[in-house]
Amino acid sequence: QVQLVESGGGLVQPGGSLRLSCAASGFSLDDYPIGWFRQAPGKEREAVSCISDSDDYTYYADSVKGRFTISRDNAKNTVYLEMNDLKPEDTAVYYCATEEPDHGCRATTLNRAVDMDYWGKGTLVTVSS
Repeated sequence: QVQLVESGGGLVQPGGSLRLSCAASGFSLDDYPIGWFRQAPGKEREAVSCISDSDDYTYYADSVKGRFTISRDNAKNTVYLEMNDLKPEDTAVYYCATEEPDHGCRATTLNRAVDMDYWGKGTLVTVSS
């Protein structure tokens, strides 16, 4: 059974850091581009970052560029999102999802959540003092 599970969320003060994990079961994550999206209360889901299936391309939304880093550990079948210098506006539920292989990070880059395939259930990140 194909499954994605996010973890690592929590409550952190502004300026703090968290590392989110997206672990897969039932398939190999390294066969797919993996995107991270987030959804804040009352807002639409938005693209945050993506790593291509060949690992030669990464995407970051302008709002997180320079603060977030996406990476992949194929041995653990896990993708990570390292988040530094967190701001209150980063508060959201964070989701990982797969894209169709061999198209880079097209759906994530275009902020098209509807074109993503498999989704996890999300992990809540709250940035507050």
